[in-house]
Amino acid sequence: MNEPETIKSLIEDSTTIAVVGLSADAERDSHKVATYLREAGYTIIPVNPSLTEWEGIEAFPSLGAIPWDQVVDVVDVFRRPEEVDRVVEEVILYTPEKKIKGVWFQEGVIDDGAAFKAERAKLRVVMNRCFMKEHASRKGGQ
Repeated sequence: MNEPETIKSLIEDSTTIAVVGLSADAERDSHKVATYLREAGYTIIPVNPSLTEWEGIEAFPSLGAIPWDQVVDVVDVFRRPEEVDRVVEEVILYTPEKKIKGVWFQEGVIDDGAAFKAERAKLRVVMNRCFMKEHASRKGGQ
């Protein structure tokens, strides 16, 4: 987990990111990060049971609600640490269908057990790091 090669590969080899816990509130970190990533060229799939859309993009209440033929490269998690294990269970369940490569726990999202579970399922894992900051540092971004 958090190996430089893992971070690099998830940033460079991904095109579609499901953002779990994406907020409609422009002041929330999830909104800021998703906006940055969309502007950087990634396809964003909003996942939040409280949203029907985000910035004109259809939102889904769960990973399982994303259309079956939609590939998801990375699941970027903006949830409380106590909710992460449930998210990882869902990621593992839908990995074969969605072809998920990895799960990214944003800054402050720490659950060693969930991370270990994801790694045992052969997923790449980044924990307690910001996708936006890591992307910007590698791409000379904002």
